[in-house]
Amino acid sequence: MPEQSTIHIDFDELNRKAISQPLVKHIYTADPSAHIFNGKIYIYPSHDIDAGDAFDDLGSHFAMEDYHVLSMNTPFDIEAIDNGVALQVTKVPWAEKQMWAPDAAEKNGTYYLYFPAKDYDGVFRIGVATGTTPTGPFIPQPYAIKKSFSIDPAVFKDDDGIYYMYFGGIWGGQLQRWRTGFFKKEQAESPFAFLPDNNEPALCAKIAKLTDDLLEFAEDPKDVKIIDDEGIPLLQGDTEKRFFEASWMHKYNGKYYFSYSTGDTHYLCYAIGDNPYGPFKYMGRILEPVVGWTSHHSIIEFKGRWFLFYHDSSLSKGITHLRSIKVTELFYNKDGSIQTVKPYH
Repeated sequence: MPEQSTIHIDFDELNRKAISQPLVKHIYTADPSAHIFNGKIYIYPSHDIDAGDAFDDLGSHFAMEDYHVLSMNTPFDIEAIDNGVALQVTKVPWAEKQMWAPDAAEKNGTYYLYFPAKDYDGVFRIGVATGTTPTGPFIPQPYAIKKSFSIDPAVFKDDDGIYYMYFGGIWGGQLQRWRTGFFKKEQAESPFAFLPDNNEPALCAKIAKLTDDLLEFAEDPKDVKIIDDEGIPLLQGDTEKRFFEASWMHKYNGKYYFSYSTGDTHYLCYAIGDNPYGPFKYMGRILEPVVGWTSHHSIIEFKGRWFLFYHDSSLSKGITHLRSIKVTELFYNKDGSIQTVKPYH
């Protein structure tokens, strides 16, 4: 993943211009999945630790080995509370390393932590762990979810009580290696192998309905198609709009808002559909680029107001793999479109 240049950036000045500040500063956190449980905000981020490896396009520099759960009483709290380690990779029988962006859900008093990790064959799978409180500790299932692959799980509960998982990420997230339905190991060191040509439809995130116990897929994963105004799927070469990683789903005024990161062009974008499966019509950007290479987010409603949780690398002074989560209010226009957020004044 190419790193954004940090040359000649005054980070003290940049932090003064930032519209929000890191929610915790004693550790580096990224990819915040925020939820409201029992009237309180709980955030499930990844935990950035420097692996000491050179920056590359496979994410080898991300030494993510555990999850901390953060909590806030309101989105206006200056700082979030770190509730400690909720799950470690050494406790997951099938996982070897790289516990990337997680998510969480609740059903009937049980809390579910969903997470990607590489198994001992170097293949990303998605696992689930359960606990009796939003902060854990979480006990992992002995095996990854059957037919799961790639990264960035995001679990959405619809109004009818059905839960769905959205997931997937290209390049280091390995989604492109599953185009034939089987994992391709050839050219394992190249994240660009197996990608569609620029004039072909872009790779899609995946969606699968979950079983009643929320531990497995109830169906084979399906494509989450993003289309343009003419109903044509976005192309792989349309890098400022097409899906790269970081799925999220929320509803607003009865419509389904699928949001995601464009990865190498650094935007958070969104598309709107009429059902959880889509297709979703591309609508625009949620967030302009932040300092640091990646962009990953979640969106929640709190007491009638909407909030965007995101991250940047301003605290680590631009070291792209050491990020910090933030929050800012999100606003809708009368037509249901989202007002684009600029992270720095």
